[in-house]
Amino acid sequence: MSPGGAAGHGAPKPQDQGWAWMVLLATVLLQGLTLGYPPCIGVFFTDLQREFQASNSETSWFPSIMVAVLHGGGPLCSILVKRFGCRFAVMLGGLLSGVGMVSSSFCGSISQLYLTAGFITGLGLCFSFQAGVTVLGYYFVRWRTLANAIASMGVSLGFTLWPLLSQYLLDEMGWRNTFLIFGGILLNCCVCGAIMRPIQLASGSPQQSPKLAEEPGGRAEGAQLSNGASSHHPELQQQSRRTMCFQTLQKYLAFDIFCQNKGYQIYTVGVTWMMMGFALPHIYLVPYAIQNGVEERRAALLISIIGFINIFIRPLTGLLSGHSIFTGRRIYLFSLAVLLCGLSNFICVISAEFSVLIVYCIILSIAMSGIGALLFQVLMDVVEMDRFSSALGLFTILESITLLIGPPLTGLLVDITSDFRYVFYTSSFFLISGALFMGLSFCALQKKNKLKDASKVPLDNPSKYQYNEIPTEPRAESQSPPAVVYITSI
Repeated sequence: MSPGGAAGHGAPKPQDQGWAWMVLLATVLLQGLTLGYPPCIGVFFTDLQREFQASNSETSWFPSIMVAVLHGGGPLCSILVKRFGCRFAVMLGGLLSGVGMVSSSFCGSISQLYLTAGFITGLGLCFSFQAGVTVLGYYFVRWRTLANAIASMGVSLGFTLWPLLSQYLLDEMGWRNTFLIFGGILLNCCVCGAIMRPIQLASGSPQQSPKLAEEPGGRAEGAQLSNGASSHHPELQQQSRRTMCFQTLQKYLAFDIFCQNKGYQIYTVGVTWMMMGFALPHIYLVPYAIQNGVEERRAALLISIIGFINIFIRPLTGLLSGHSIFTGRRIYLFSLAVLLCGLSNFICVISAEFSVLIVYCIILSIAMSGIGALLFQVLMDVVEMDRFSSALGLFTILESITLLIGPPLTGLLVDITSDFRYVFYTSSFFLISGALFMGLSFCALQKKNKLKDASKVPLDNPSKYQYNEIPTEPRAESQSPPAVVYITSI
């Protein structure tokens, strides 16, 4: 049924039924097109090096910029969604990513790829993916958890199919024509966006209207200050602008939470640190296998194996972590998954035989499934939900910085040593140290909180600035979904 039919009183609501399932199908495809796309770039690594006579460090900047912009553009996407709605953001993202890849096919230098395939395509993927996740919050209430779990399978499907398609097209027509075709494929994000039409609730007001609810005392108060300032003194007007700027930063980048909430502080620092090594195997695994005599088609198959196993393991990990026995312990499951991911890299160092690399991909995929399923669930446990959106903004920007600089720095190390094994040594260092930091720090924090409770000192709000499980159950159908939450996934 049409969402617009729910405007009148007594009419059935459009959530969780009818067109909502078409939107879910479009979101599955959208996640496969966007978040499943960057891991296939490793297939082109050797050809791009040969074409532009570039070093490992120079070549790795291209996928690094793409992934960093994809993860770090969340606040910008959130502003875009608030102003124009989810459908516009998804379609604009599809247009940007398509134009970026088509332009990349005509690039004459590796630095031009940084702008076209790196920044423009990465920004387009960010808009399409994150606005597509946001729209599920409007179309699903009762089945929101299930809808997000099904949608995340699109990432694994894209992770599986993109490398195989990339290697086939690369062998048949070269990287330039392949990028041209990829531009056309990514334009299908616009089709997915067209399906995500604005939804109307029983109140008759579009839930995805161009201007959603503002922060209390936000724009209206700022407008009053601005008008008063213009009639009195320019200094007051400048002060009002600074106030509005500070309110905007506070809304999207929760520095106050970072300073006051120890759990959020530990988790953000730990994830930011471990992201220095998390993306390295995705970029360098295929070149490493090719350098050690593995056929190019079989090397590309390694990335697909990781994605294929993710299809089955990630939902199981999500269900397992949601069991009551893990309440208050999900951070330790996450740390364990990060630790396993770091330890698995030593398998590559032992041997680069294809059969050994398959074993490595299986273990790595299991660990990645745990990280992907728990990354944002743990953040919801640490931060109160009314500040989750702003806490997520700072979280994604900080992790995007390390995602950006990690691969080029490691590529520089490979250029100096001419040994790809240092990629996996570096990845293991950041992952293992990050896992130990988070696990031990949260253990110490919980012991400290227990001692505080035992001392029986009354607190005004004991759960505000400590690590506790915060209920994240779906809201009742009578309540509206949250305004905008931008989410990245791994």
